[in-house]
Amino acid sequence: MKNFYDVLQFLKTFGVYVHVGKRLWDIEVAALEVDNLFRADVISQKDYSSIKLILENEHRKEECRA
Repeated sequence: MKNFYDVLQFLKTFGVYVHVGKRLWDIEVAALEVDNLFRADVISQKDYSSIKLILENEHRKEECRA
């Protein structure tokens, strides 16, 4: 995974569709969903770590735009 779009596509494989309306909110909801999937032991530590890095980076970029 390289970007936020890839993360959203990954989440869709688990039936998780994220669209709140604002990109920043979408990133935050995606992060919550990833946390829940990891706690449920559905995704690996490697996937979790890479997704969290992508989401943190995208969140930082989005905050700078606002």
